[in-house]
Amino acid sequence: MTEHSKLPLNALRAFEAVAAHLSFTDAAKSLHVTTAAVSSHIKSLEEFLETPLFVRHSRSVRLTPQGARLLPGVQRGLGELTRAVDQLRQDRSSGLLNISLLGSFLQKWLLPRLGDFYQKYPDVDLRFNASRELVDFMHTDFHAAVRYGGGQWENLRAEKMLDDWVFPVTSPALFAKLGPINTLADLNKYPLLHSASEPWVDWLRRVGGDTTRVERGPVLDDSASVLAAAEQGHGLVLARWSLVAGDLAAGRLVRPSAQSVRQHNAYYFVAPPHHFELPKVVRFRDWLLDVCGQFPPPEGERLEPEGR
Repeated sequence: MTEHSKLPLNALRAFEAVAAHLSFTDAAKSLHVTTAAVSSHIKSLEEFLETPLFVRHSRSVRLTPQGARLLPGVQRGLGELTRAVDQLRQDRSSGLLNISLLGSFLQKWLLPRLGDFYQKYPDVDLRFNASRELVDFMHTDFHAAVRYGGGQWENLRAEKMLDDWVFPVTSPALFAKLGPINTLADLNKYPLLHSASEPWVDWLRRVGGDTTRVERGPVLDDSASVLAAAEQGHGLVLARWSLVAGDLAAGRLVRPSAQSVRQHNAYYFVAPPHHFELPKVVRFRDWLLDVCGQFPPPEGERLEPEGR
């Protein structure tokens, strides 16, 4: 047992209250206990310290020299303890909130919507880390993550936020040159760009196309890079609706085909179960779920993936 664990904290609080009021009765009222309880605490503290702390008169109380010597340290200690507890309680509902997520999702979908969160929760300071790596919550200070996947992460609680669809997109200039994709044969007019996270083979299987052609063509490292290449007119890319909706609305990209295929994977809010006890985590989770619910599916023919 440590020395701190032996300290009679309740008795010290009673001592500080009596010293502040110079009255056992008034101290009891401020602590919402009985006068007898305060007297008992003071007696136990004096026995613990082996010295008297108060001189008691019939109608007044005053500190002994030993009590006057003890009081400033008790006040500082209780003040520090109160501030530490208040800070911890505040940190649960406000302050820094560390979120890990994919850079493409942050850049293309989340950033344009964050103004609404800051307006509703100005006391929460969001800090994002853009990474494709899974978070080690045990050895980092992350509170939660947004991940794209099947919804199963060991020892973590995952809540689905947003489904997604994929479909071909290209630049307006290339579309004007090569035309719409009304049949699978029209697809052959376009050079294909590839992203590891959005493979052409899944979309082609679902719409009944030739999957052998996907073996050819440049492969880019991530979704944002391949969309940038498509915007620059380098070819046709299979895009995720969540990442390309803004580019389509702005006219930077266009859809040559009206067919989209729903993905098996989805966006999930992921965190250790006990992190969901933090009010600021729940605030962000609830806000994200709300804005995801306001995000409509793509227009046109929407196909379910194989196996559904």
